[in-house]
Amino acid sequence: MKSIEIYDPAMCCSTGVCGPVVDPELIRISAVVHHLKKKEFNVSRYNLTSEPDAFVVNHVIKQLLTDEGPDVLPVILLDGQLVKKQSYPSNEELEEWTGIPASELTQKPKVRIELKLKSK
Repeated sequence: MKSIEIYDPAMCCSTGVCGPVVDPELIRISAVVHHLKKKEFNVSRYNLTSEPDAFVVNHVIKQLLTDEGPDVLPVILLDGQLVKKQSYPSNEELEEWTGIPASELTQKPKVRIELKLKSK
């Protein structure tokens, strides 16, 4: 099975979807990662703020940061190979890499609610 590693720039939390102004791209990539994990796809996401060791241990990421600085982030590795830098992958790219249709990656979750009403 293929694996995807996402090295995020420094963010306030693991997904970057908090705060008064949320980047819609971070919401999209957070939802897509959620769907990939739900389908048991091997995807990891690292935040420079909370997981700096992951950036130092990986030789590809360490070299990119040395050569190009933190503006190179986000960086995406597919099976350890650089496939994208300075932006998150599109849904179509993720479809190509995972074989999971883009329409499934962006599906909104279905929530089933059961209400029990008390009658007087």
